[in-house]
Amino acid sequence: MIRAAVAAALAALMIAAGPADAEAGRITGLGGVFIKSKDPKALAAWYRDVLGIKLESWGGAMLRYDAPGHPQEVVWSAFPATSGYFAPSTRDVMLNFAVDDLDAFLARLRAKGVPVLKSASSPDGRFAWIVDPDGTKIELREAKGK
Repeated sequence: MIRAAVAAALAALMIAAGPADAEAGRITGLGGVFIKSKDPKALAAWYRDVLGIKLESWGGAMLRYDAPGHPQEVVWSAFPATSGYFAPSTRDVMLNFAVDDLDAFLARLRAKGVPVLKSASSPDGRFAWIVDPDGTKIELREAKGK
């Protein structure tokens, strides 16, 4: 299921972006993720303190594509409104973060009291899921062949 979702998402992105030799005016990648929160400062602090995301002075983060161990692609995918994949979250969005060492990352999360909902392996890599304080489900992915 994950492999099919990734393939469908990549196909959709390629259609949106067009062929590599297409004329200007195409999508080149994901430019940002923006989330509403009842308490944005507290949520940003949780992402900093628990997930280790470095925050900039303006309150957000700049995540680099070329970080060591980062997968070569970013997946965009639309799910049916009836999908249970985001459960237990009731939010309309789920985040997916690439990690370089899932075991080490999960150990750090558990030490901070963050419950891990589930973990799994697939041909695409290893995954685990958590939920942030606002109820947004987060998928953590260690790419195959890290």
